[in-house]
Amino acid sequence: MRKLAVVLTAWLVPFATAQVAVTALKIRTEPAEARIRPFESVVLQALVYGEMTRDGAKSSGRLRRAGAKTRIIDSGGGWLSKPFRFQGSDTEPFMDEYQSAAGRIFDSLKAEYVLQDSFLYTAPEKPGKYQVEFSFEGQTATASIEVDSAAPSLRKPEKHDFPSEPVSLDPYRPLVEHYAPFLAQETWFQPKSDYPARFDFDGDWIGDNNWESLEVGSSQAYVYYAVMETATHWFLIYNVFHPRDYSDKCVIGTCHENDNEGLILTIVKDGSQFGRLQVMETLAHNNVYSFAADDRIRGGIHDVDGTIEFYQDSHPVVFIESGGHGIYGSRSVHSRYILQRDEFTGGTGVTFIHRGAAERPRHANDRLVGYELLPIYSYWWAKAHSDSGWMERTFDDYFDYQPFGGRPRAPYRLIAGSFLGRRESENKAKPFWGWHDNATRKRGVLAVGQWGLDPAYAVSRNLRFPAGQPFALDYVFNPYLGIESPVPTPPSLPSEGWFEFRAWIDGSVEVFVQGDRVRYQVLSGAPVREPESGFSEPLPGNPLRSLRVEKKEGRGSVLLLEGPSATNGFTARLRIDDPKSGPDRYHVALEWQR
Repeated sequence: MRKLAVVLTAWLVPFATAQVAVTALKIRTEPAEARIRPFESVVLQALVYGEMTRDGAKSSGRLRRAGAKTRIIDSGGGWLSKPFRFQGSDTEPFMDEYQSAAGRIFDSLKAEYVLQDSFLYTAPEKPGKYQVEFSFEGQTATASIEVDSAAPSLRKPEKHDFPSEPVSLDPYRPLVEHYAPFLAQETWFQPKSDYPARFDFDGDWIGDNNWESLEVGSSQAYVYYAVMETATHWFLIYNVFHPRDYSDKCVIGTCHENDNEGLILTIVKDGSQFGRLQVMETLAHNNVYSFAADDRIRGGIHDVDGTIEFYQDSHPVVFIESGGHGIYGSRSVHSRYILQRDEFTGGTGVTFIHRGAAERPRHANDRLVGYELLPIYSYWWAKAHSDSGWMERTFDDYFDYQPFGGRPRAPYRLIAGSFLGRRESENKAKPFWGWHDNATRKRGVLAVGQWGLDPAYAVSRNLRFPAGQPFALDYVFNPYLGIESPVPTPPSLPSEGWFEFRAWIDGSVEVFVQGDRVRYQVLSGAPVREPESGFSEPLPGNPLRSLRVEKKEGRGSVLLLEGPSATNGFTARLRIDDPKSGPDRYHVALEWQR
């Protein structure tokens, strides 16, 4: 944008034949009545007027000018976004500052691509009247915004609300939560387009209605994850999905329905519970950026773009740009967020942290909004290949994954290369197995999809790791390449509490655990024989951080059907199914963290 402005200015100077002086500044609000509810928003546009002298004749009118400085006069009086080109109807004519046809062409281009004269004002929680001041070349103007809880709402009611996710039995979940990134998400003139969402935020799995469903879909915050493992490292992939990639000037290919960028963490197993994070690679517009937490890491095909900043010791901080949603480390030159000051330097933004709950941002400059984690394997991958039988309009651009370097292939002939999208530009959003990095793709090092599907190989080519440190390339767990160890080795999670149940089972039995009480119900088969149970402490009567079940003895299956919640009186419900005739001894353990 800045380069374009410089180029246009350089071209325009020879065509300028008039002397122009700025004489007035006005502020237009949209909607016109600047009366809004707390935390809602209104657009403020700076209108610049001037007097022009050409060949001794004077005229006055509106000028194509932007760059007004802004400030909210009242302390705690709300927030202003970074500037953007006005999106509403703007029919007021501009003065013709150029005599030549070429000058007029460039003047119109300036208006189309450079004239960012508007800001989104977001109101504070406290009702009252607040003043916003604009200044430009010696002229000032003030807008008064009334914040009133009784004002008509400018937001469309959301039609969807997703319940809490069931208790995760993924053994890698504690590792994923330990490193779940801190998201510094910049916001712009469509804040809801910048909030991380789930793909089915509008209640369906149809990809080409997400653009139009934005305003009524859920703004609950979600981040998707995947895990791979070698003998020496864990690889954690986090995907951040947005319903729209948008801009204030959508030219061909710059805006599109659906958006999915992400990051990959490389964690060395060092004997500790969660290992040690060495590298964070982020994706922004088909370019990978590399950040290191180990100063021994050196550049390979990629340079090291900076160090990793952490929130609360283990959560890497990333900056996500508004509109296009490219992701960078917070210490990158591309970042517009300063953790120490908790400040978005360009305007407004929302910070998100993992809380195990999908919370909604209250406004465009909210802080520490909780997000929930969703497993990519069951939510996306199981639906996205040629053998899935999935019939919804979710994915498109199916392709045959052909990795470089003789690396493992995907277990399916075709996998989806994109999410289905039609608005603005088609099929631009990719799940992680459809991502590519321009640098390694052009050099024939990593194929399309290989950065995400084969992160051990990819990062070993992108960067150079310390000499003498083992770096295994063979996976013990990578279900996306059909590699699933019978006994994966995720980090152990020390339990704060446990319950154990032993009995002879012949049939199907449900076990109910509430506090320090146990009851069971025989669904089929013979009565339970010799039941025994024990607790380290009562099952807590409040939400848990984690809950897992383990079958220690028994030939059948054990499932956790329901975790404790306020709706069931904080009761855990297990089901034991013994498939053969005659009883078998079962030993079941339930472990939790508060």
